[in-house]
Amino acid sequence: MDKAAIIIVHYKNEKDTLECLNSIFINHSSNKKVQVIVVINPPYVSESVGKNDSFKTILRKKYPQVIVIENNTNTGFAQANNIGIQKALDLECEYILLLNNDTIVSLELLDKLIKYAKSDSKVGVMSPKIYFAKGFEYHKDRYKDKEKGKVIWYAGGKIDWANVYASHKGVDEVDVGQYGETCETDFATGCCMLITRKTIDKIGLFDSKYFLYYEDVDYSVRVKNNNMKVIYFPKVVLWHKNASSSGKPGSKMHIYYQNRNRLYFGFKYATSKTKKSLFWDSLRLLIKGGVYTKSTMDYHLGRLGKASI
Repeated sequence: MDKAAIIIVHYKNEKDTLECLNSIFINHSSNKKVQVIVVINPPYVSESVGKNDSFKTILRKKYPQVIVIENNTNTGFAQANNIGIQKALDLECEYILLLNNDTIVSLELLDKLIKYAKSDSKVGVMSPKIYFAKGFEYHKDRYKDKEKGKVIWYAGGKIDWANVYASHKGVDEVDVGQYGETCETDFATGCCMLITRKTIDKIGLFDSKYFLYYEDVDYSVRVKNNNMKVIYFPKVVLWHKNASSSGKPGSKMHIYYQNRNRLYFGFKYATSKTKKSLFWDSLRLLIKGGVYTKSTMDYHLGRLGKASI
């Protein structure tokens, strides 16, 4: 197998990161060509695991085989992944898997993604089928106990170009095989995204101006614009503790970055007609108040990257 790296961005929630790493080493322990890289955004001092140690120290004690990179500032999801990707490139990795720290991987997930990517030279990025982890569904009372762990979080991505919204296919549906076919999709998700080295060589890294949210959608569009494929691959799965470190849907942080970055993304890629509609929509958001006003104003003033919320 070609040399590969798994990159995890850590920001708070030490328990999630440790559980994610444990699932990786249980399910990929036989593969000696996989290098795991953890990129830590501050704060550094552990909140729940050994309060007197930095999380970097804890990781090195528990997983000495992991490369740990500590950033001086909170660079956000996009740039932290860029730092990890650059380290993987320095190590001459041919395949790079970006993985949220609040996920649990299944057996041979990386191996099977790489096997498919190698079968088609046009593959640029890929994401597998992703379930909500048990107890992390949006609508917890909707499902029977036997259905939990099989509720879909991502089964491909859909971009509504007329209104500039990105959404997941299949979200909240119990999986009964309705999204079982490998296919091209509008975007891969940064929650679990395989990127080939040739893709990075061709189109570069993530746009760090997003900081958080929409950077994966942006990257997927760039892949397609360079005549490569974005693939949804449901033959392997993982489980996601949705937004456990980046803010729950509806939180001030979530609304801010989703709204500001939607505008940034739309004005980069949408048609002229849609940009006109987006402009008028942004004026509506300017007078809506609160975080909507701030995020819209920040976009129009060019205040991208990390925000004070």
